[in-house]
Amino acid sequence: MKRILTGLCIACLTAAPAPAQDAPPSMPHAVASPGTETPSPPLAGTLPDEEIWRAYKAKFVTEAGRVVDTANSQVSHSEGQGYGLLLAVAARDRFTFDRIWGWTRANLAVRNDELLAWRWEPDHRPAVADLNDAADGDILIAWALAEAAEAWSEDAYRVASRRLAVEVGRRLVLWKSANGAVLLPAVAGFAAEDRPDGPVVSLSYYIFPAFARLGLVAPEFDWEGLSRSGLHLIEASRFGEQNLPVDWISLNGGTPHAADGFPASFAFNSIRIPLYLAWSGIGGREIYEPFLATWSKQGMATLDVNTGRAVDKLDEPGYRAIPALAACVTSGTPWPADLKSLQPGGNYYSTTLQLLSLVAVRMRAPSCLHE
Repeated sequence: MKRILTGLCIACLTAAPAPAQDAPPSMPHAVASPGTETPSPPLAGTLPDEEIWRAYKAKFVTEAGRVVDTANSQVSHSEGQGYGLLLAVAARDRFTFDRIWGWTRANLAVRNDELLAWRWEPDHRPAVADLNDAADGDILIAWALAEAAEAWSEDAYRVASRRLAVEVGRRLVLWKSANGAVLLPAVAGFAAEDRPDGPVVSLSYYIFPAFARLGLVAPEFDWEGLSRSGLHLIEASRFGEQNLPVDWISLNGGTPHAADGFPASFAFNSIRIPLYLAWSGIGGREIYEPFLATWSKQGMATLDVNTGRAVDKLDEPGYRAIPALAACVTSGTPWPADLKSLQPGGNYYSTTLQLLSLVAVRMRAPSCLHE
């Protein structure tokens, strides 16, 4: 789910009402560093439960192919369209994939480059009021198209994926910096020339499983290097007593610190970091420990990292899928039975995270499911 910060065009603040490598017995599902991780398997067929996919579509995907953010004024955004496309490939549902992709092209491909406008508002005219893009949405859609090209042997998807991936590599990545390759959250608003504390990044936009697959369509870019630098930034961005990252981080001066003008919060963006790490099979157990320790002690909540206090409880059941995934890949903890089906009462964001986590565990640690 997304929202705009007053006074600045921010592409994508996520909000809400909002098999692994062999390892020692003490760490049954250890994961690795970029370049040595288990190769990413194809996505298609990793969501075989027709009932859960049918229920998701009925609740969040319109007949036209618009993925609706039900907790955010019924808007749509490139993130949601990307997630919908990935889940459609995982479910081997080409009909729904084409509907979502068709709506996305018709309504978000309105910039003068290959990137996508980040937000579409049904009650606003024009519906796209901000032409800025969002890197996570662009990456998710490029990844989904690459997976669709492989699943259905469709060159048109591959061409579209390449165009988008090349534009991400050209316009959104600072390939040489003090922190290695740095992914900007959008074309406008986050670079050093845009902000006194720039560049500013969101570590939740480093979609590690996508980087491992974008090399199939845009091999001229060092996606593995982007993964390495992203992992390094996560390791270096440990703030407060809980050693957690915040949603928005300044790299000005070379050392990560909380960005100016944003709450110093571990919140709706950052909770996705363990999802993407586990899904890609990178990062040692130690990188998950601050997340797991915090969730074990305080439950699922957004946190003020300066005080350590919970700001908002994340009570919707889908959010629990992310700590369940982290516990699975680090300790082999069985997947909760109730998270195998769509839980009532969940909005777009928490429910989507649940399905993505279920796909990730099937791809990386299926033994946790005991299916």
